[in-house]
Amino acid sequence: MAETSQGRAARQLPEWLIEGLLRLGESAVALVVGLVIGAAIMYVSGYNAWLAYKSLFGNSFLDSYGFTITLSYAAPIMLTGITFAVGVRAGLFNIGAEGQLYMGALGAVITAWMATKAGILNSPLGILVAYVVGVSLAVAWAYIAAVLKVKRGVHEVVSTIMLNWIAFWIVEYFRVYLVYNPRDPSKTISMPPHARLPLLVPDTELSAALIVAIVFTLYTYYLLWYTVSGYELRASGLNPLAARYAGIKPEKAMTLSFIVGGVAAGLAGAGEILGRPPDYAITTGLSNLYGLGFDGITVALIGANHPIGIVFSAILVGALKAGSRYMQIIAGVPLEMVRVVEGVIIVALAVPGTLRMLREYLRRRRELARVTQ
Repeated sequence: MAETSQGRAARQLPEWLIEGLLRLGESAVALVVGLVIGAAIMYVSGYNAWLAYKSLFGNSFLDSYGFTITLSYAAPIMLTGITFAVGVRAGLFNIGAEGQLYMGALGAVITAWMATKAGILNSPLGILVAYVVGVSLAVAWAYIAAVLKVKRGVHEVVSTIMLNWIAFWIVEYFRVYLVYNPRDPSKTISMPPHARLPLLVPDTELSAALIVAIVFTLYTYYLLWYTVSGYELRASGLNPLAARYAGIKPEKAMTLSFIVGGVAAGLAGAGEILGRPPDYAITTGLSNLYGLGFDGITVALIGANHPIGIVFSAILVGALKAGSRYMQIIAGVPLEMVRVVEGVIIVALAVPGTLRMLREYLRRRRELARVTQ
């Protein structure tokens, strides 16, 4: 039987495009499933699901101000998603973006404190210094987990969870006792006006932190797929034994993944201080930072741990965050129900990526068991 034109066209499509379309299809199905389950929960609870979703997505994407809020929420979780995704590509389960983001934010606040005490850095130069200090602290924090993994064999899940909480209390100590705002004890010293990232849209929360996030995400894509170091990192993640046989050092690839992840999380934390009005500071209990690192895990899973996919998944998750207030105001859905519906949608979106990770983990375990027998 002669090959059909559709078959020839499918065969001629590049492999990366086919894989991308499959991932997009999976995410679309998962989104529909999540929306249906969320609608059922709201219907049973006595709320108008249609009005709730119209308020959620209409104001997050179709309203100009609401869309700026969506993008502003997407910026930090895009970067923390890169932290997790790069770890996965290296065969790691790095969940340390939360603590590294805290350290990045602390670095920016320390810069603000220096500007206040010394009367310097209240200029665009302060932006660069804040990013350098914040990223340096975040990378140093990530490097601790890298050393524990490479030198002592400590599992990265254990070390990064512990480091997350240590970072939390270190930053909270600094907030309360060292870099506090004498005029407002609920937050740290704010970044001086001339050392803040410019707003892309006046009178909104959307700053140039979004540009930093997108640029670094695209750079990560280039690093992973167009450099020798990126190839070695991905090869080590796919099969560390074969990579070692080919002369690649998996330990080096793991360390690189921690460093790249630390840079991404540091940029996210510093960006929240430099470009998030009105506070431009760390608030009580790190409330303006808490959870952004863990949200990155969701973003990475939805985006199939691919930098390009992470850009779009971060915008989607940002829309869910931005639209939650409109569900309450317009549709009358209480905050607790909004959180339930958001959670259902996010879990549904993350299921395909989680299953892929699980299958890959089991495959690697089988291969390792076969080699060591």
